[in-house]
Amino acid sequence: MSPRDLASRLRDTAGQLPPGPVRLSTLAEAHGGAWQASLLVLLAAPCLLPIPGVGSVLSLGLAVLGLLLCCAHRAELPPRLGRLSLPREGASRSLTLLARFYEFIHRITRPRMTLLAGPGARWWLGPMTLTMAALIFLPIPFGNVLPAVSLMLAGVALAAKDGMLMLVALTVSIGALAASGALIALGWQACAALLGLL
Repeated sequence: MSPRDLASRLRDTAGQLPPGPVRLSTLAEAHGGAWQASLLVLLAAPCLLPIPGVGSVLSLGLAVLGLLLCCAHRAELPPRLGRLSLPREGASRSLTLLARFYEFIHRITRPRMTLLAGPGARWWLGPMTLTMAALIFLPIPFGNVLPAVSLMLAGVALAAKDGMLMLVALTVSIGALAASGALIALGWQACAALLGLL
């Protein structure tokens, strides 16, 4: 399914939601096999905002998603999560926003090197998501930006089957790991120097 087809499908679903709360399983079905890509984008995007506590909370959701991605045989939403529900208005708004998002990425991405962004991508995307979630959870100044960007790029790449973009996401994740490691090392040296002075 192309991002344009997915956008059309999400928009149709948003207009046909039944009254009352909407289960997450219904929203996942609307995405077909792209619900994991959408969750990556939805959970990672707010981590770019300089709002205290957002990264810590959403990193837990990203970690759960990383575990699900590690289970390459599991393409469906776990039943326990599927039974959770959202208000109809919020669910409809989320689907409409995602439809606009997929229409936009359809213009800037294309299927290429699809082996890197197909079902087999879960073998490294799962561990990568877990690692980036851990970095987002850590209280590192501006440490959320690169991990969140890498996960958003990975979500877009997964939805568009764009292997080139997936390589960019992996590169950014390596940069995030290196930058966070350097900041942790500098912080450790600063603390050691301060304790030495004391």
